[in-house]
Amino acid sequence: MEITAAPTALAAGRQASAWRPALVFTASVLAVPVLVVCASLALPFSETWHHLADTVLQDYVINSLLLMLGVGAGTFVLGVSAAWLSAMCEYPGRRFFSWALLLPMAMPAYIIAYTYTGLLDFAGPVQSGLRATFDWGYGDYYFPEIRSLGGAVCMLSLVLYPYVYLLARVAFAEQSTALLEASRNLGRGPWQTLFQVALPMARPAIAAGVSLALMETLADYGTVDYFGVSVFTTGIFRTWYGLGELITAAQLAAFLLLFVFALIVLERASRNRLRFHHGAAGKLHPRIRLGGWRGAFCSLVAAGILLLGFLLPAGQLLVWALDNWRETIDITFLTLVGHSFMLAAIASVCCLLVALLLGYGKRLHPGKVEVSAVRISAMGYAVPGTVIAVGVLMPFAWLDNAIDSFMRAQFDVSTGLLLSGTLFALVFAYVVRYLSVSLQSVEAGLSRIRHSIDESARSLGSSPTRVLRRIHLPMLRGSLLTALLLVFVDVLKELPATLILRPFNFNTLAVRTYELASDERLADAATPALAIVLIGLLPVFLLTRGMRENGNGHD
Repeated sequence: MEITAAPTALAAGRQASAWRPALVFTASVLAVPVLVVCASLALPFSETWHHLADTVLQDYVINSLLLMLGVGAGTFVLGVSAAWLSAMCEYPGRRFFSWALLLPMAMPAYIIAYTYTGLLDFAGPVQSGLRATFDWGYGDYYFPEIRSLGGAVCMLSLVLYPYVYLLARVAFAEQSTALLEASRNLGRGPWQTLFQVALPMARPAIAAGVSLALMETLADYGTVDYFGVSVFTTGIFRTWYGLGELITAAQLAAFLLLFVFALIVLERASRNRLRFHHGAAGKLHPRIRLGGWRGAFCSLVAAGILLLGFLLPAGQLLVWALDNWRETIDITFLTLVGHSFMLAAIASVCCLLVALLLGYGKRLHPGKVEVSAVRISAMGYAVPGTVIAVGVLMPFAWLDNAIDSFMRAQFDVSTGLLLSGTLFALVFAYVVRYLSVSLQSVEAGLSRIRHSIDESARSLGSSPTRVLRRIHLPMLRGSLLTALLLVFVDVLKELPATLILRPFNFNTLAVRTYELASDERLADAATPALAIVLIGLLPVFLLTRGMRENGNGHD
């Protein structure tokens, strides 16, 4: 018995050691796109760069900062207001609004931008109705221009405030009952308690939520492009496609990363302070009961946020889709659905496999090198899809050219483009961008499995791979399904990376929606847009179910 066990244990130990280089190598490959973009700053700046610096670079910086400032303020006001009403107040419809206020998460920013443009443009139903009602003509009245920086701020705020709402709601619900009651006993009213006690205690969570919303703002392309707002993402596209300057586009992307890294530092600092703001365990604080006109006003505020962020644009999309379904639902639409689902399925499975490798490898070897490698590989989610697409195409193009040059020199055969403009490059970009989503689910599931289970199995001669396959995977079933679903939906909605890296004549629902909206065919764009929104509801329902099950004892 001992004679056979020793080689088995030795083989298991060797296999465990093999996870370390596999983890470091995988993390290094996934870090290449971001490193390539950062390294582009070491290259000489071209005449095109100097021309951009003299003409539009200042606009990119100012508009990006103004967009971040506006969206930060908008998401703060909407998210904190909704979170306070949901966690601390009792008013008519609170239970419904507590989960329904998450529904705007299913609405991509570029889709809500197209929808509101169709509603509020000069030829839209709102202005047409005003002219018909009051017998106005062109120039007789003022109406805000939806296609503007202010319009982009409103659209992004309406769909990104749930980031702040989720974190702030948890922070408010977990605050110490004693502190809140002491504030009330000292004569402070609900509003004074909110601004002087509750908000300072929830500040780290709110800052983290606003930081996440601003990262998504920097990553947006469809909204700002459609509204004609000059920011870094639109500048990267124009430099690349309009001027044919890949290196200059990469250098613009590197400057965009400075904004992203600043937000990451802010989010990390906020997260590190969270431990100082947890409330003590004990009885739950009583909600502030609001009746009469106060309760009606709170219900109206929550309903207004939900109406503007989801119900109104979703309703308009549904009307357009029903009016045009005979023309839009055809073999082309089914092909788009097939392409989108195929890409999302492949990318979600790849993300899950890589997440299992990194998460389980870090569990086996929790050293500083391994932990740092996993953290670096998971940074892609904070990086805009435009930047990742540039970072993927540059090394892939270099490798294609190197292989082609070698084959021409040695065999007089041209290999052409083997990686650039292929589905492989696109899926690789998706994995870099969305690995963090899968990795967080996998690590959360692994953290709930005691290490003693691993040690018992390893002592019986089981290899790490066998322990993962026979023990961990069955126990991680729920976490794995969650990871697959979240990445699937994120990939389905991704626009900039797909626009840049997709193969020739290969469209998805997101790309087709963008193309039709760019051609001002908003009604025709409704069907693919509505399909994206309906599929995007899946993770929202997953979140709402978790809120109902774990709602801090409140619901």
